[in-house]
Amino acid sequence: LPKSFLKHNLLKCHLSLHRHRQRAGKEGQVLHRSKRGWVWNQFFVIEEYTGPDPVLVGRLHSDVDKGDGTIKYILSGEGAGTIFVIDDKTGNIHATKTLDREERAEYTLTAQAVARNTNEPLEPPSEFIVKVQDINDNPPEFLHGPYYAMVPEMSNVGTSVMQVTATDADDPTYGNSARLVYSILQGQPYFSVEPQTGIIRTALPNMDREARQEYDVVIQAKDMGGHMGGLSGTTEVKITLTDVNDNPPKFPQSVYSMSVSEDKVPGEEVGRLKAKDPDLGDNGLVNYRLIDGDGMNMFEISTNSETREAVVKLKKQVDFETKRSYTLKVEGSNPHIDSRFLAWGPYKDEATIKISVEDADEPPVFVAPSYTFEVEENVPQGTPVGRVHAKDTDVANNPVRYLIPRYTDVDQFFSISEDGLITTNRPLDRETQPWHNISVSATEIGHHQDTKVRVNIKVKDVNDNPPEFASDNEVFMCETHTKTKTPLDKDEMAHRQHFTFSLAPEVAHNQNFTLKDNRDGTASIYVLRKGFNRLTQDVYFLPIEINDNGFPSMSSTNTLTIKVCSCDSEDNIGSCHMAPHVLPAGLSTGALIAILACIVILLAIVVLFVALRRQKKEPLIVFEEEDIRENIITYDDEGGGEEDTEAFDIATLQNPDGANGFLPRKDIKPELQFPIRPGLGRPAANSVDVDDFIKTRIAEADSDPTAPPYDSIQIYGYEGRGSLAGSLSSLESVTTESDLDYDYLQSWGPRFRKLADLYGTKDCSIYDADDDEDS
Repeated sequence: LPKSFLKHNLLKCHLSLHRHRQRAGKEGQVLHRSKRGWVWNQFFVIEEYTGPDPVLVGRLHSDVDKGDGTIKYILSGEGAGTIFVIDDKTGNIHATKTLDREERAEYTLTAQAVARNTNEPLEPPSEFIVKVQDINDNPPEFLHGPYYAMVPEMSNVGTSVMQVTATDADDPTYGNSARLVYSILQGQPYFSVEPQTGIIRTALPNMDREARQEYDVVIQAKDMGGHMGGLSGTTEVKITLTDVNDNPPKFPQSVYSMSVSEDKVPGEEVGRLKAKDPDLGDNGLVNYRLIDGDGMNMFEISTNSETREAVVKLKKQVDFETKRSYTLKVEGSNPHIDSRFLAWGPYKDEATIKISVEDADEPPVFVAPSYTFEVEENVPQGTPVGRVHAKDTDVANNPVRYLIPRYTDVDQFFSISEDGLITTNRPLDRETQPWHNISVSATEIGHHQDTKVRVNIKVKDVNDNPPEFASDNEVFMCETHTKTKTPLDKDEMAHRQHFTFSLAPEVAHNQNFTLKDNRDGTASIYVLRKGFNRLTQDVYFLPIEINDNGFPSMSSTNTLTIKVCSCDSEDNIGSCHMAPHVLPAGLSTGALIAILACIVILLAIVVLFVALRRQKKEPLIVFEEEDIRENIITYDDEGGGEEDTEAFDIATLQNPDGANGFLPRKDIKPELQFPIRPGLGRPAANSVDVDDFIKTRIAEADSDPTAPPYDSIQIYGYEGRGSLAGSLSSLESVTTESDLDYDYLQSWGPRFRKLADLYGTKDCSIYDADDDEDS
């Protein structure tokens, strides 16, 4: 350590001890003993010491210490024994470690002198502070860098941009270790910095953003007051110039050329142009307007909100044949002007627009917007009605052809020629259709575009309809009064035209009625006599001739029906029909009988219908034991055996003698029962002549008028089960032995002769009606 530092600490310790003695001498008269014989306040030690030996911080010494080694010094507190150690004999305090003030600036320790042998305190403990003395070992730092700042362009010199501040960890109260000075290392000559405050200011006038927008500035902070040997730190500041409206708009061209076709409709775009303004945002906005030119009434200009372009649009439709070019003068100006830079204006620019009109293939144009013609009714086919005219306005002036669209003249009353003359195709009737509204289409030959015009054709009236009664040709007469009739003429009534009435020649001298022309289009009918009786004649017919006095004059004869009606005392018409003389009081006897007969017939029909519906269908043949009807049975195959009993009663064939009577039929209900003819005798009992039996039954069936004219036939397609007679098959009979005797077949007659010849003399199976139920 420097000798001056050690001398300072030791001197301070002895000085404190001397002051303590003086104070103790003055107070000795009051106090009987002194608390301690030494005192001190603080020690100092330099930070960052890197020598080989421990640093002597200071020395403790007490007045009671005689130097004989009986006193021991003890050190306790912060860092005692680790950082700070004390020589218990001499009281010297050493720092064994390198200290850093920025980590800890001071330590609080406690010292005490005790007897070495007994450790009894010789002095009360005393607290003191060891301060770490700062050295310049920390450079300045900019804690928030890098920095970003903005300043308007064209700012005056000295305009504040921002302030930067650095910090130094060294002790600002001791020496110049923490006294900082700012300087600019990069960014000159555009910017400067104040050395003491770190405020950055503009250093050049008229810095233009459009020329350069961003600047990188480096600021340095140096301690030790900026003197040599001081430590320094730097930071970067990025400064951006913000925009101001310091540039007027400028059109890149002074003259712009555009073109528009004459077939364009208003509102369509013609072209675009844009004035350049290097300023940004609202400062670079440009508004456009037309200020002069012969096309100001034909065109308009607007600003596109996205592209900021001037859009020229068609305001009115142009015509190539009328005017082929237009000139416009457009102005572009800034809506937001900075008053600080008014002297740099004007903030607007002008340009000229030349617009040429291009020819387009336009449809023909009619001379008139619409046409109205008149034609008389009933004129012959081909009568001219009127002429329309259209022309091609293009330079080519192509010929035009005309056409009447069919949907405007469905009945094809008119046709049009190539030169636009409209003629009739057939006679017209004003009373049917007084006006015809059609369209005429004009098209250039060789082109498809057309133009239509409205043509209204009025059909003029001709006196071609005779007059007639306007209402029903019927009047009612009560005594000598009749109703007045008004005629109707379907033709138009000309000025001062009137009707004249007169009786037809054939009734001009009748004795019942007369006519008076009222000269106002009406006539009155009067009776010539009294005493009309509606029971004698209730209707009179009076022919009246009406003339309309037109040109040509038309007349007609209309029959007026006059009905005679009964009237009351006030001439109110009552009944106009003849009353019948006899009214029947009721229905006649014959009518009543006819009605009753019809009712009875209807009831009978209903009852008969119900009876027929209720009648149930039953089997056609009912076999009874006492009534047997003959049936001819034909067998083509084997029967079903004894179990097959559905077709008929086999017992009848097994015992023919027991059958008597006849079989009733359910399909026909006979009114009378016909007995068996005497001539057709039955075979005798116990007779075995089957031929006679069959013949007898056939004769009875033929003579019975109630029997149906058909035979009952049963066909069996299978062989029955359980038959005691066995098989009837002739094939099996040949191979099967049997002990039956069939010789009796010889006595059955000639019909069974063939069967008797085949089986009668052989030992085989033969048919037996008594053995098989399916016979």
